[in-house]
Amino acid sequence: MTAFADIPLGSRPRGRWALTAQWVIADTPAGRRLVRNGEVVVDGDTVLYVGPGFEGEVAARHDLGAALIAPGFVDLDALSDLDTTLLAHDNWPAARKGRVWPRSYVERGPYEMYSPEELAFQKRFAFAQLLLNGITSAAPIASLFYREWGETVAEFDAAADAAQDLGLRVWLGPAYRSGGMVVEPDGRMVADFDEARGLRGLAQAIAFARKWQGNSLISPMLAPDRVETCTEALLARTMAAAGDLGCPVRLHMAQGMMELDTVRALHGKTAPEWLDDLGLLNDRLLAPHATVATAEDLRRYADNGVTVVHCPLVSIRHGGALRSFRKLRDRGIRVAMGTDTAPPDMVLNLAVGIMMCRMAEGDIAACTSSEYFDAATISGAAALGRSDIGVLRAGGKADIAVFDLADAAMAPTIDPVQTLILGASGRVTRATIVDGRLSMRDGEVAGIDMSAARARAQVQFDGLLAKYPERTAGHPDVADIFPPTYPLFDVTPTRRSRE
Repeated sequence: MTAFADIPLGSRPRGRWALTAQWVIADTPAGRRLVRNGEVVVDGDTVLYVGPGFEGEVAARHDLGAALIAPGFVDLDALSDLDTTLLAHDNWPAARKGRVWPRSYVERGPYEMYSPEELAFQKRFAFAQLLLNGITSAAPIASLFYREWGETVAEFDAAADAAQDLGLRVWLGPAYRSGGMVVEPDGRMVADFDEARGLRGLAQAIAFARKWQGNSLISPMLAPDRVETCTEALLARTMAAAGDLGCPVRLHMAQGMMELDTVRALHGKTAPEWLDDLGLLNDRLLAPHATVATAEDLRRYADNGVTVVHCPLVSIRHGGALRSFRKLRDRGIRVAMGTDTAPPDMVLNLAVGIMMCRMAEGDIAACTSSEYFDAATISGAAALGRSDIGVLRAGGKADIAVFDLADAAMAPTIDPVQTLILGASGRVTRATIVDGRLSMRDGEVAGIDMSAARARAQVQFDGLLAKYPERTAGHPDVADIFPPTYPLFDVTPTRRSRE
């Protein structure tokens, strides 16, 4: 009988096979349950059984010991590039740190700062990191600051190939926009628009969606960029196309003061109010991050079935917060989860979210570990219109994450879910199974050498960093844009040492 450690990465074992562990999460008709010494039986791409012990025959049974077998995470704002947002957390303001294009760069002509091969590589590497963290379904997100304008179909065809090679379930669509923010020489920030270019991007995204519809791992998504860079025509045609395609739309909205100020200046209202007045809020819409949403904005979300994608780690790194997870749920708003930063550690993300909610409400009882875990699984799946992922039940897809509860760095296990979220991190993810296929085990991912990829990623990121002066106001040196945490030690040789 093949041991779990001997199952070839990237393969789907033949016949019925079972995983047993000290703890299993089971989704039952009566609700979600914890099973002590439970078992999960998989047949092909589907879960056949979840419970305390399977009495039927299996081709292989693998005991994982002190572990939690759980539904894989659903990440609706999943990092898919080499995260440049990390450069912003200790370096501000954004307009002076390459996060708003200066007029001089716009006039010179923005260009692709990565080659097609580099764009393809960074998605493959990022997808592998998602699998390392127990994320089985993802709606990828990447920056447009280093792009000529929007994302390309060729790049997303490569992303689809990478997802299939590695074994990751994805909702894909190249990002497009009608405009962008520009900082003038006097420091003013203004929105520049090219609506025709945005509509061409939408047409390309629709063609991509039609090409990949019906694939077992690849589903389409329309992804207009942040709301302040979109025009009414672009958004209206996007929502109409999403209805025709039957796919979700993700639009970053109510996420920061620059957006709030810009949309109010352009339209005289907040972004959710603007879209609601246009009749464009609906249950296809996934809206990260809602950190500057007003009470009236939230009412509009609730009335129209909008899903808020909660990304607590990246929000709190910027000094923002959702106020709050509890209030949104009490209003009847579906809250799903997204990582949106490096590391794409959903376990850490959930821990930060719990702390954020309790701090915002001033009440330890404002939320629970189970509510956040459900947001990262069941709610994300529901937002995508799926009932067969984000769950572990008979008939569901075999999308599974296994977490090591015996890790030496973890606090002693009390309840497995509470201990995972509040006493561990995504680094205790032992295995990730997608569509019945073993995509990751013990830090190794099917279809990629992670050590070699990590080294390549660093070289690629350093190359991008060297280009930052071109798109930074005033064009200062890299060392002035991103100074070190502490002054560098002076290693200039003294006269005595030279002698």
